[in-house]
Amino acid sequence: MRVFVTGATGFVGSAIVQELTNNGHQVIGLARSEKAAKSLMDVGVEVHQGDLEDLESLRRGAALADAVIHTGFNHDFSKFKENCEKDKNAIEALSSVLAGSDRQLIVTSAIGILPKGKIVTEETLPVSGTNANPRVASEEAVASAIARGAKVSVVRLPPSVHGVGDHGFVSNLIGIARAKGIAAFVDKGDNTWPAVHRLDAAHLFRLVLEKGVSGVYHAVAEEGVPFREIANVIGCRLNMPVVSKTLDEANNYFTWFTHFAMMDIISSSDITRKQLGWHPTQLGLMEDLNSSCYFEM
Repeated sequence: MRVFVTGATGFVGSAIVQELTNNGHQVIGLARSEKAAKSLMDVGVEVHQGDLEDLESLRRGAALADAVIHTGFNHDFSKFKENCEKDKNAIEALSSVLAGSDRQLIVTSAIGILPKGKIVTEETLPVSGTNANPRVASEEAVASAIARGAKVSVVRLPPSVHGVGDHGFVSNLIGIARAKGIAAFVDKGDNTWPAVHRLDAAHLFRLVLEKGVSGVYHAVAEEGVPFREIANVIGCRLNMPVVSKTLDEANNYFTWFTHFAMMDIISSSDITRKQLGWHPTQLGLMEDLNSSCYFEM
């Protein structure tokens, strides 16, 4: 199958590319720069020059493929709301090409848009209204695409997608700890983060593609890892104190990351496992933190 992948050189996207090519699929990767194009060519991937904000380039890429996997997203959190709207526009552009056909669009979303304080499942709807996470715009775009006759599936990723090369939430926590000289959690640190290894997530994307059944799926290997345990490992590995912060202190310590440090969600992936036969096999988050290159500098 010819698959157009946005974010093909990213942390998750590059794992998906490897998973697809290793299993006989032909990948067309979106590349914004010469460096990205070279990295794709080095692994035998066809390059499609374009950009997430160049909607016409997205439409051209989708027109070349039998299916599209959309993992590209601008993770500049200083412009988070703006970037979520851009993601919505990208989904609308991609789906406009596929609408009315049997060609599938697989969109990446986030567990963090779901309600807090209870176990969430693939059937749980995102929080809406004034308190909604701006990332809900992606799933709003999916709903509109389905209404227009596009075949769309959603893969929700947890706060921690971990593994070698991680530059996401956990690596940000390590960077904050290095800068502040202490590792920290908020209050008792009982809030939990679901987690998955990037290679297990990539395998799930392939299963969604090959099964061809539209739906919402959770790339969750661990339902909820206590934040305090993450902080404890960081403190131990960096040989620094681990302390509890009040909310006011947390805002000063975590700054822009405070919302994510306080995220408290438990996520099931039972429906995903049963429908697709997905069985995570990679290291869990705590094992990965203790055995990988997270602290090698």
